[in-house]
Amino acid sequence: MVDVRPFRAIKYTPKAGNPEVLVTQPYDKIDFKMQQEYYEKSPYNYCRLILPIEADKYQIAQQRIAQWLKDGVMERTMSPAVFVARQVYIINGKKQVLTGLIAALRLYSYNENVVFPHEFTHSAPKADRLNMLRTVQKDLEQVFLMYPDSEGKSVEFFREITKSTPLVSVTDPDEVEYTVWEVTDCEKIQFIQQVLSEKCMVINDGHHRYESALAYRDEMRAKEEAGVCSDDLAFNFHMCYMVPVQDEGLTILPTHRLLKKTKITPKVIEEFKRYFTVTDIVPDVEALDKYLAEHIDEHAFCVYDGKNAYGLTLKHDERVYQFVNAHTSKETKIFDVVILRDIVFKTILKTEELKIDENIIYVRWTKAAMEKINQGEASVAFFVNPISAKAVLELALQHERLPEKSTDFYPKPLSGFVMMDISSSEKL
Repeated sequence: MVDVRPFRAIKYTPKAGNPEVLVTQPYDKIDFKMQQEYYEKSPYNYCRLILPIEADKYQIAQQRIAQWLKDGVMERTMSPAVFVARQVYIINGKKQVLTGLIAALRLYSYNENVVFPHEFTHSAPKADRLNMLRTVQKDLEQVFLMYPDSEGKSVEFFREITKSTPLVSVTDPDEVEYTVWEVTDCEKIQFIQQVLSEKCMVINDGHHRYESALAYRDEMRAKEEAGVCSDDLAFNFHMCYMVPVQDEGLTILPTHRLLKKTKITPKVIEEFKRYFTVTDIVPDVEALDKYLAEHIDEHAFCVYDGKNAYGLTLKHDERVYQFVNAHTSKETKIFDVVILRDIVFKTILKTEELKIDENIIYVRWTKAAMEKINQGEASVAFFVNPISAKAVLELALQHERLPEKSTDFYPKPLSGFVMMDISSSEKL
């Protein structure tokens, strides 16, 4: 059973100012330029907690939380609550709406078959978030998950809650409208607890945060005397944003890969031709996006090195399929990102271990990826098509994982609406 509980949230007060200058993208989506912009928006911007510019960022975050609570910039609510969050946005010219629940979810190890990952993680971000947890003893950001709800019981619950007056509503710089409702009614909370208790959860975004929380939980349990550790202690839970996989507003964008130390030589092009049909493409955003869209079900990629662009489509050749079958699992071989990793990166380019920012960069938009290549931030970009949410859920439930950063669920839940206390004495 999935254990979901309300919590006494820590949130901004009106004294902090307009919420639109306080909330932020998740910490791992904030680059240096965004970090500076957030700092300029407000002395209480949430970036100052989740990603401080200062050297001793963990201690700085802890000191700020304490000071802001003391000064009345933040407060802790009296009543335990869950929150319904809705995101309204436009993508590819179409309006989309995504609605889910923010609540405390009990932490389950992956082998308990309750919460499932869908991709592998990097070690450095986990170490960073674990250090933050140890210091601030707060869940500063949510883990984003999805669950199957074919009967639509949670959807109906959300529909009823969103008829009431919201707690807060903001529009971010990407024109995504975020609205949050607070739910303190015990009967309503018990209803959604019962609905979700029967579900399994798949992590959409926040694998590093979830795995860091598991490590922190285990550390805290080890400190407790044998037999004394209560299951109700807050560090056994994590603040999560949970949405039904059937929600049409659940969008996944492609995550393009930019390599820093790789060159596309004539020899590499010839190697590509062993496995792919290689097509010269005009090196611009429209041509790259068009090629991917026209070959969305054909294991196709685009390549750009600052001068030339190519389209790669996997050959319908028995020798190629034999190679793919030999190097990837039955469940994952149908995914483009796996073919890109195993054939292009490992076999053709013979890349070393790929580490974020050291030799690989992940970028959401085609235009932004091309700009980074043009500016010399990386040497070659590989563009991919997106994966469906349903396919991700089915893969995860089979205990399979995709390569790091295979998915980019959009839009991300904003950070800064609420945080959750997980200090050693806190109970839920």
